[in-house]
Amino acid sequence: MKVKDLDDFKSPNRKPWLILILIVIAGVIFLWNENQKKMKKAQELQRRVEIVAEKFEAEAGSTNETSSAQSEQPPGPKTPVSPVNIANTGAMLKKAQALEGKRQFVAAQKIYRDILKLPIKDNIRKSVEARVGKINIDLIMTPYAMPEKMDYVVKRGDSLDKIAKKVGTTVDLIAKSNNVKNPSRIKVGDMLRVFTGKLSVTVSKSDIDMIVYMNGEFFKRYSVGTGKFGKTPVGKFLITEKQKEPVWWHPNGKSYQFGEPENILGTRWMTLKATGDTPNVKGYGIHGTWKPESIGKAESAGCVRMRNNEVEELYTYLPSGTVITIVE
Repeated sequence: MKVKDLDDFKSPNRKPWLILILIVIAGVIFLWNENQKKMKKAQELQRRVEIVAEKFEAEAGSTNETSSAQSEQPPGPKTPVSPVNIANTGAMLKKAQALEGKRQFVAAQKIYRDILKLPIKDNIRKSVEARVGKINIDLIMTPYAMPEKMDYVVKRGDSLDKIAKKVGTTVDLIAKSNNVKNPSRIKVGDMLRVFTGKLSVTVSKSDIDMIVYMNGEFFKRYSVGTGKFGKTPVGKFLITEKQKEPVWWHPNGKSYQFGEPENILGTRWMTLKATGDTPNVKGYGIHGTWKPESIGKAESAGCVRMRNNEVEELYTYLPSGTVITIVE
């Protein structure tokens, strides 16, 4: 064939609709692949949040033991969590954890609190509550600065008791958070960092737990024991009397000293006095127990029971006059 013969060569006719079908098929495949990528990304974000939460739970387990009864949540509809919220929560958890690792506790505390206001899953909520609870205890029990503390310079005539009453805290907390070895001996000119936050407590009989709030914000959750057959009274109460290593008075009038096997009060006692419209019931309080297996159950005679180490912690920072609300 000569080159000039190519001028007479004609390609066969091609149908334009075949090309259009191929383009449509390619477009459908492309869109399907993109959708699969988005779904996979959402699943990865979900798993990432759950992994972070599981790590938080493992870290919190050694310092915040909870009973199986407490971990069970009442049945009910769950709040759906959108992929956007999952992504935001995952980023917030990572940032808070990083700040906590750098001992920037106040900044981490704020992020954890913000997370608790989101529609998050129950397991993540428990993990975050455990972390922020530990941070709050570390902050108030040590000299760390926080917005709820003030620097107080000891004046002539001052005592820890006077200072505590003036700002609404406890002698034990001032002494512990400032490493005061002898609370009865403080010097004029000493600088103390004093907690001034307003605390309140809600005890839930149905959840069998106690939540402490600081200035209306979540502070810490404790598992408790409550009264058998619903005997724990509901209403508003004030903490009045506080006792270390308390004496227990049996209903028959006999007393048992701390350390005697018959004394059921554990290491601390805080009297609850009815206030407002609450009926004036007597003989109820918050106390420790020598039977930690009773925590998370309704087995007491009506008082609110706590593990000894946890009631000692609560006793340290909860002042007389604190409002205790008990609900069904």
